[in-house]
Amino acid sequence: MEKRRFSKLMVANRGEIAIRVLRAASELGLRTVAVYTFEDRYSLHRYKADEAYQIGSADEPLKPYLNIDEIIRVAKEHGVEAIHPGYGFLSENVAFARRCEEEGIIFVGPSSETMARLGDKVEAKKLAREIGVPLIEDSQIDLNTIEDALSEANRIGFPIMVKAASGGGGRGMRVVQNEEELRKAFIEARREAKTAFGDETIFLEKYIANPKHIEIQILGDSEGNLIHLYERDCSVQRRVQKVVEIAPS
Repeated sequence: MEKRRFSKLMVANRGEIAIRVLRAASELGLRTVAVYTFEDRYSLHRYKADEAYQIGSADEPLKPYLNIDEIIRVAKEHGVEAIHPGYGFLSENVAFARRCEEEGIIFVGPSSETMARLGDKVEAKKLAREIGVPLIEDSQIDLNTIEDALSEANRIGFPIMVKAASGGGGRGMRVVQNEEELRKAFIEARREAKTAFGDETIFLEKYIANPKHIEIQILGDSEGNLIHLYERDCSVQRRVQKVVEIAPS
């Protein structure tokens, strides 16, 4: 892969994560660009960047952070060479990563090909199944209607977990004990996933009470270097959000 250096970075996010990325970029000597909505016009991340540009209209507090065309337009107009997506929003959006590649902008994150296979939980489970990784029982068809979801839920057996295929952080997740709860959760989870990640795709998994949630993160670069960052126990959670995230298992 061709090595590319860049000197101007946009952070396509808001709040605390945007501030952290902007600070790191400044320490690396990069010129930084922030985007913000009208609602966020007084937010701190706007003022932490060397340049900042409003996206969206005054009646859209969060939606513009998911507007790929608008973010790319601002980036190209102002000479942005790389975009860091932060987390949430477009951070795991394959279309955004692919669009950056097509426009000659460095996407600070996985390639669109890698993201397509691992960023989407449904596709990731298909890959895991292909190579023989043990999996929790899950839905095997596209859940386009509540009838599809009810059929798969009865096959898997209640209780189940409704999950968003994209993104993370507990968004678009619901524990469901019966068909009545599933009818409500189906609509709510799709709506939340669409708002948070721009993708309303959901799937079902068998719910496991009081599990141990162990993660091993890996970090790779464009030169073939790959390391793991040891394990971390994320079992302490509240409302499917990790409370203690950095801990040995």
